[in-house]
Amino acid sequence: MSILMIELLKSTYQNKKVFLTGHTGFKGAWMLTLLRHLGAEVRGFSLEAEEPSLYRQINGDGLCSSVVGDIGDLEKLKQELKGFQPDFVFHLAAQSLVRRSYKQPIETFQTNIIGTANVLEAVKGVDGKCDVVVITTDKVYENLEIDYPYKEQDKLGGFDPYSSSKAGAEIVTSSYSRSFFNIAEHAKHQKAIASARSGNVIGGGDYCEDRIVPDIIRALEAEKPVAVRNPSAIRPWQHVLEPLGGYLLLGAKLSEDPQQFASAYNFGPRLGDDLSVEELVKIALDRWGSGDYEKPDTAGQPHEAGLLKLDISKAMLELDWQPQMNSSQAIECTIDWYKHAESDPLGYCKNQIQSYFA
Repeated sequence: MSILMIELLKSTYQNKKVFLTGHTGFKGAWMLTLLRHLGAEVRGFSLEAEEPSLYRQINGDGLCSSVVGDIGDLEKLKQELKGFQPDFVFHLAAQSLVRRSYKQPIETFQTNIIGTANVLEAVKGVDGKCDVVVITTDKVYENLEIDYPYKEQDKLGGFDPYSSSKAGAEIVTSSYSRSFFNIAEHAKHQKAIASARSGNVIGGGDYCEDRIVPDIIRALEAEKPVAVRNPSAIRPWQHVLEPLGGYLLLGAKLSEDPQQFASAYNFGPRLGDDLSVEELVKIALDRWGSGDYEKPDTAGQPHEAGLLKLDISKAMLELDWQPQMNSSQAIECTIDWYKHAESDPLGYCKNQIQSYFA
């Protein structure tokens, strides 16, 4: 990112109050670290961190005012938002795993749809100006699995419960934006809402089940071959700092000009920067310096998309945002974290943040 953009982020968030849902998750812990780097005061709202946890590794409780809570609990959300009176809300909390959504569909729909509605309902309790960025996913689109990069105006949908629940979260966000925080009446309610749809995020400190990078690391540490379920699947891979920088830039722009930026934005790699799962695994193993992989029989396994691309031209044109790393660099940066961050995870996260924003 440019020096001017870094200065914009610092001037926007320094000494500002930021309410961050999902702060104990992988992306949430990175977002918390980044917000503190920018000088923000953060109140986190999330379930307890699942172990192993990047949040615990960086001593997240020392970086924010942490509230253990479920976004299904509307009254607790109302209490915390009203008491904190934030300048910004970043809603990251979600059930974010495709395969888990097949096992727990009702929980997934409740968390991702009703939970989003609860967060936006609770924002009504903020008295003054407040800008809200709702984080969803690249999987909100009705994916036809063709060589086509999806644009923000394309049809929403979703095959699996996770994808469709996130499409539902987008619909809820649009409804609240138009029904309760209509931008034409911004001077009255002083609330603006945007949504951010990011590609497949990788980075150090991700330990979730059924995600390719954590699967690689677990296999390497156990000295076993990596099981690659969908080797030919194409995903918009990006390092975690790419979309987080985009979310923060969107929040800053939203605060400057809510009428212009209260809409949806895609964040992903550049068009043509396409890597399959198998290619990602090869780059990761090469960076690690050892290891092998295998392709297990996936007959009877739940459906997962084979091809997904995003069009990021709107974010590039309107926000002046663009990726800083290509997919190969994102993978190498991620593997470097797992190789070198064990002795000082927070310090290594800070170093990668400083390098990214240099």
